[in-house]
Amino acid sequence: MAQAYNEAIDAYEENEIPVGAVIVYGEEVIGVAHNRVMALRDPTAHAEILAITQAARKIGDWRLNETRLYVTKEPCPMCSGAAIMARIGEVIYGFRDPRMGCLGGATSLGDLPGINHRPAVRGNVLEKACYGIMHHFFETRRKDS
Repeated sequence: MAQAYNEAIDAYEENEIPVGAVIVYGEEVIGVAHNRVMALRDPTAHAEILAITQAARKIGDWRLNETRLYVTKEPCPMCSGAAIMARIGEVIYGFRDPRMGCLGGATSLGDLPGINHRPAVRGNVLEKACYGIMHHFFETRRKDS
C-alpha cells in the first residue's frame, strides 16, 4: 500500500485526484499507476484501470487471477467492475468511499446475483494517510476557487 500511496502523491503533484494503484502477483509488482484523467483527457484513466492494463500486458493475459490490487481509495463503479472482470483475486484499499465506492462503501458490485467472480476485499489499510492526501487535495482546491 505504501507504493500505491506514493503513486497518489505523484497524482497530487500533477494536479490529478490523488489515487494510486499497484497490482502484485506473488511478490512481483506487475502494474503501477496513478490517476491521469486530466493529463490524458480520458475519463477512464483512473489509477486502477491503468494498472490493470499494465498488469495484463506484463503477464500476457487479461485474467489477473491470484493478483492483489492495492489502491488508496475504494474503487468507483468503473474500477470495481474492471477488477471483477479482470478476475483480480483481492482488492485492498486505503479508505472507504461512501458515495461512489462499489466494493462495500456505497454498494458492492461483488454482490450482484449471478456474477462469476468475487474478489476478496479488505479496506482501511493505511487509511489515515490515504484519506489525508485526498482530503487535503480537495480542501486546497476549494480555498483556491
